[in-house]
Amino acid sequence: MNDDSGRKRRPASYLRYGLLALAAFLVLSLGFALIPRESPAPATPPFSEQARAAALAETLDLRTVSQQLAVGSSGARRQLFSHTVTLLTTQARALLLPGATAGSAGQSGTKGPSATASSGAAPSGTATLPALVSALSKSGKARLLHAEKADGGMARLLAAVGTAQLLQATTLAQAAGTPPPALQAPPATQRNAATACSVATPSGSSTGSEDGAPSGKGGQATPTADPAGSATLAAALDRVVRTEVETVYGYQVALTRLDGAAADQAAALLATHETLVGQAEAYTRVQCVSVPPREPGYTLGTSFLQKPAAGLASLEAGTLPVYGDLVALSDGETRRWAVSSLVAAAQRTMRWGSDPGPVPGIVLDTALLPELPEPAAPSPSHSDGDAAATSAP
Repeated sequence: MNDDSGRKRRPASYLRYGLLALAAFLVLSLGFALIPRESPAPATPPFSEQARAAALAETLDLRTVSQQLAVGSSGARRQLFSHTVTLLTTQARALLLPGATAGSAGQSGTKGPSATASSGAAPSGTATLPALVSALSKSGKARLLHAEKADGGMARLLAAVGTAQLLQATTLAQAAGTPPPALQAPPATQRNAATACSVATPSGSSTGSEDGAPSGKGGQATPTADPAGSATLAAALDRVVRTEVETVYGYQVALTRLDGAAADQAAALLATHETLVGQAEAYTRVQCVSVPPREPGYTLGTSFLQKPAAGLASLEAGTLPVYGDLVALSDGETRRWAVSSLVAAAQRTMRWGSDPGPVPGIVLDTALLPELPEPAAPSPSHSDGDAAATSAP
């Protein structure tokens, strides 16, 4: 009798245990489902985006300092600081992504490649001219350094922004009576640039001439032509060579019409451009592309002959977009040479009394740039009354 009753109780016990186990399972599964998953770490932005965001943030900081100095100055200095504000405003608009605000674009979730070397702009109320000169110089050099590694179009923009900031730092240093910032020296790459262009032969060996001019025999690379208007490194180098040769001709003509200090400056810069022609031709040979032939002469307008100094300024300004293209289409050693050449070309443009603009090397239509958002108005105090409670647009 006892055995039968025990057998009857066991199924009920098993059922209770099963129900308890099922309830525990449901509770645990619901608990796990309600625990939120950890959100994945945001992907690291590409270097070019980091460099852009860092450039925008520092440019906006420099603009704020320049505005403070402009408000507290008068006369020629106020005009100089106002010009700096205009320059930095245009640069910030060029660096701003369409549809983004200045604050969000400058703080894209990453410190950027130059976070450890901030512009050093002075905080509100303590802005000084020497501090602005130092901050502009640091920012300009950082932009040029990042331009060596960024992607094509962004590299050109960074190089343009860095060049203009360095030149403006020099202008402000002259006004302050302090030594101008040291500009980037051209890389000593002429010997390396003359290395022979080479291609692999069917046997797998590499061939080329020692002077960098392929002979076109025995399986060696034969120089080829590249359309002058194409967006390639070879075409960009071709344009640099042709532009520099034309500039040399312009200097030779201008020297016969200049005298005094202007003639001395032209003679020195003529030698510089003759060197640049040789360097550009050497870099062209590295690409296994034919060096364009030198024209016997060029047509110069009457205004050039009448005002040779202004004509040379125009020629120098004409080299800026050519070097800007080369920055965008090159990399490595060639880009470093292009960046330093862009800076030097902008300097020469200023030496002849012309303004290279806020982004030297880029033909910019400011009407197409996004506008910087207006700063938010401060919250009015309660004591100001209802009349002061309106907010700025």
